[in-house]
Amino acid sequence: MVPSKCRPAVAGARPGHAVSANNYGLQLVLQSTSAAERTKPLEFRLHKEQPYLHNRFLQHDLEKNYPGKQAPNFADIPGMEVKYGAGSLATFGDSSFPNPSKYRLQQGCHNASPNISVHRTAEEKMQHSDRLTLERQKLTVCPIIDGEEHLRLLSFQHNCITRIQNISNLQHLVFLDLYDNQIEEISGLTTLRSLRVLLLGNNRIRRISNLDNLVSLDVLDLHGNQIAIIENLHHLSDLRVLNLARNCLTYIENLNGLDSLTELNLRYNQIRIVKDVDTLPCLQRLFLSFNNISRFDDILCLADSASLSDITLDGNPIAQEAFYKHTVLHHMMQLRQLDMKKITEEERRMASVALRKEEEKRRESHKQTLLKEKKRLTISNIAHQWESQQNRSAHLPSSQENNEDNESSQNSRSTPYVFPEETRSLDSLLNKGTQGLPVLDSHLVEIEGDTVYLYGSGALESLDRNWSVQTAGSITTISFNFIDFDEIVPVLPKLRIRFPNSLHLKFKENNLAVLKQFNALAQLRRLEQLTVDAQGNPVVTFTLWKYYVMFRLGHFNLQKINGMEVTQNDMVMAENLFGVLAYVASSDVPYCRLLSFLGDCRKKQLCYLLEAKGKKLGTASEDGNDRRKLGGENANRLALNYTTRDSQTEKLEEAKDRKDFCHSYIQDLVKEAADINMKNESLQKLWPQMFIELVRDAVIEIRNKDSYMKLCLQRIASQKS
Repeated sequence: MVPSKCRPAVAGARPGHAVSANNYGLQLVLQSTSAAERTKPLEFRLHKEQPYLHNRFLQHDLEKNYPGKQAPNFADIPGMEVKYGAGSLATFGDSSFPNPSKYRLQQGCHNASPNISVHRTAEEKMQHSDRLTLERQKLTVCPIIDGEEHLRLLSFQHNCITRIQNISNLQHLVFLDLYDNQIEEISGLTTLRSLRVLLLGNNRIRRISNLDNLVSLDVLDLHGNQIAIIENLHHLSDLRVLNLARNCLTYIENLNGLDSLTELNLRYNQIRIVKDVDTLPCLQRLFLSFNNISRFDDILCLADSASLSDITLDGNPIAQEAFYKHTVLHHMMQLRQLDMKKITEEERRMASVALRKEEEKRRESHKQTLLKEKKRLTISNIAHQWESQQNRSAHLPSSQENNEDNESSQNSRSTPYVFPEETRSLDSLLNKGTQGLPVLDSHLVEIEGDTVYLYGSGALESLDRNWSVQTAGSITTISFNFIDFDEIVPVLPKLRIRFPNSLHLKFKENNLAVLKQFNALAQLRRLEQLTVDAQGNPVVTFTLWKYYVMFRLGHFNLQKINGMEVTQNDMVMAENLFGVLAYVASSDVPYCRLLSFLGDCRKKQLCYLLEAKGKKLGTASEDGNDRRKLGGENANRLALNYTTRDSQTEKLEEAKDRKDFCHSYIQDLVKEAADINMKNESLQKLWPQMFIELVRDAVIEIRNKDSYMKLCLQRIASQKS
């Protein structure tokens, strides 16, 4: 565009001097030529040297000085030269566009009348035959310009024009400047087929339209408007500069067909995603400063552009990332400038090394994220299985009761089977919900620091695997999650062997419902801390549960329970509350069973205690000092033990088998005794007669003494032979 400063400062300037618009980033060099030379085509050249870069920094400074406002100068158009034919470029002078105050604007140039016209004298036309500027004239419409069909450069900047009109007769126009007006729609340009530069910055345009016939357009400036979509540009194959800065763009696309585009300015928009830039074969400079780009994935197409050499991304959220520069340089090796700073080979090398390290960290971080997600999904699956199991367990007893109460009714007999069907449907829903998960493990073992976490009953099997001495020795805390306490009890003796330095147990979702379950913890080697989560452990709602733990596990000298310090007063209170219970329990325990509790290593100590007191173990007269001679756990408390449901079931079955065996054995004994008694009664009845017959036979045999003796000798001889 043409600045107001380019008007001649000295009246009567020489016609041979050039025109300069350098303050706006646009160099326009014109030299008066003969009529024959004017028929030659215009030549445009885009500057890539330092003056262009200088103007960019100038614009940056202006934007800092005028935050939130339109900068007074425009530096978003690159340097450009316009030259007639083979004429040489003149030095910048002050003979710019002629002073518009000389021109006669008939019928009131300050009114909104549509009949405004411009007339120049013959001398003025001779001096500036192909140029006309009407800057800062408060025009609301484009005036009628008669007899000026040869015009090539026309400027209406800094007016109040709302519509482009009355210029359709200027078919030789190559430069049209309508900067800083109030134009809302692009129109009235259909006949301007020779137009090469169109400057419509700082207007009110909402859509890009009606440019179909401007196929020769080289520079298009639409900065400072209200455009939200890039459209209707695919036919501008000769367009080299496109300025869409300070608009309302959020998504960059529809750039296909701009095969000659070398510079694209998109600064100060709300752009989040950039596409189609890789389809521009000649694009060299792309300005994306001060937008809303926050991810490298949203500008991946830039890496596929082979021609791009200069790009700006400063002022975007992405530019705040630690490895912003390294990432850009790694993916766009062809860049020569980034954010207006030249890129050196050392910076490229450092970027490659740093990015390689960052990629390794990112892969490791991604791996850790996947492991965490796998852990979360596994725990979630275990929790679903646990919840399903608890629901079945909670409703099973009620179903069995309903079955017993309604045994005689056919409808009632089908009632107990309703809940299992419901649970099966719940399980099927859970299975369907977890089919898409990458992990469906039913248990998990995890070691974090000095803590081993066990999730699911299957995790208890890990206690049997070969643990390294160093790992097992470093474990001080064991956490049980989503495991029924009755399944934990059998492995408690393994803990003191597998993890000899374990001091802290944690329980969460373990069905700890009664106080006697804590008796099983006495099997441990030592215990200093105990944590029982209220979730899934109803026993925590009991008021005295902590005191019972202190009493039953008093030989461990507990330091903390659920994070609370255990004091001496707490121990005294626990002894007072539950001491009598231990005496009552131990008084009914047979001596032989108590010996099995104590084990072989304590039998002698128990015998010493019995001999010293001479009384039955567990009487109230036994004092605390003698109890300590047992060395560790008190004998009375040993009677307070816990049997799991499975063990109890096995013992009941064993007792039933023993009872059946005893019953059968007694029946056999009774039957045998009855037979013996019957035989005895029969013998008593027959004995008198049998005795008489025995005596008679004896008398008959010994009646003849010689024959009897002979018979006896024969019997003896026959036995010997």
